[in-house]
Amino acid sequence: MAASTMALSGLFAGAAALKAAAAPRSTGRSTGRSTVKTAAFFGFGGPSKGAPQQRNKVNPGDTFADVQEAVECGLIQGCAPFEDGIDLFGFYNGIDQSQAQRYADVEITHGRVAMLAALGFVVGEQVEGSSFLFDAAITGPAIDHFQQVPVPFWAALGVAIIAVEVNRVNFAWQNPFEADSLFLQLPDFEPGDYNFDPLGLAEGKDDEWLLDMKMKELNNGRVGMIAISGMVAQELVNGLNLIPADEVGVMGNGEGIAAMVAKCTGAADEAACSKAFEAAERVVAFAQ
Repeated sequence: MAASTMALSGLFAGAAALKAAAAPRSTGRSTGRSTVKTAAFFGFGGPSKGAPQQRNKVNPGDTFADVQEAVECGLIQGCAPFEDGIDLFGFYNGIDQSQAQRYADVEITHGRVAMLAALGFVVGEQVEGSSFLFDAAITGPAIDHFQQVPVPFWAALGVAIIAVEVNRVNFAWQNPFEADSLFLQLPDFEPGDYNFDPLGLAEGKDDEWLLDMKMKELNNGRVGMIAISGMVAQELVNGLNLIPADEVGVMGNGEGIAAMVAKCTGAADEAACSKAFEAAERVVAFAQ
């Protein structure tokens, strides 16, 4: 799987994330508006092009016999060509409704993180070495960037993550000291809907528009999860920056990649080495 394909996927996914953030949650705990329902990654669903259905409230303790029953309930909706949903590994067989709700929220959350990660991999490698970014001290493939950042950045990132997670828990999850069991979300919580729309992109939009944006977010989130997996795997294998490695791979086949690995891996400035090597290979390729 070429990293250039994954990079494009990540870029499209990152753009979709900005639009998808526009899907707001109603101020009350129950929503009268029909919205998209999603499911776990291997039991996925999404809206069909027909009129959206109203989701029934989740009843903790009740179960779904299979993914089709979850679709019929309205927690998720099938999308062509799987209008009744698809669950290759049987995760929805006999699943508790509360757990199905949590799976839906988990998929959306991981999709959002993956879209940002895929976009960050590509952008981060393009701006590394810039003087405005950590005094040009960050270099090499993106999988090695985080280890190179200063400790204050780690601390700030940790505080930001804690703040976001605390907000998520307070907004969507039941009090573990009062709930029947741990890890239960509020019965009327819409998976993925944390009332986050700082730019007001969803203001004045109708249900059809919201449904379409949510489906785009879900699908691009799935692509983003695959994209970032491919990016990480490639960099773990060859230890090179994504785009230069892909360019050299196309122009010089396996021999070019092997030569690039031998020359640039462990260099003082791996990014500069990779880009210079890719430029030299391009000159040779065009000269032939």
